[in-house]
Amino acid sequence: MGDQPQGEQRQIQLRIDESKMQTTYANTIRTSTTQDEVVLDFGMNLPVPGPDNQPALVFGVGSRVVMNWQGAKRLAISLGQVVRQYEERAGEINLGNRQGGPRISQ
Repeated sequence: MGDQPQGEQRQIQLRIDESKMQTTYANTIRTSTTQDEVVLDFGMNLPVPGPDNQPALVFGVGSRVVMNWQGAKRLAISLGQVVRQYEERAGEINLGNRQGGPRISQ
């Protein structure tokens, strides 16, 4: 295991490369899973006229993120922490009756 004494931790410098990053806005997310992965489709609910001018929504997918289950759990923990911190400062986020927005047929 090298020259490090047992129990001593080595520091690793983290460099973040944002040169290829793209920023998008999403107001809806669709999730699907496999045995090995979680698939997250981020996009926009766009109101459009449906048949007989009944209101309808089109889910325009803008980005897809695929991650393993360990990454998904880390994401869930991180989102839980940032939401909790926000609510401690600004008060509870009210989802109202929508519970995350309209359901999209798949």
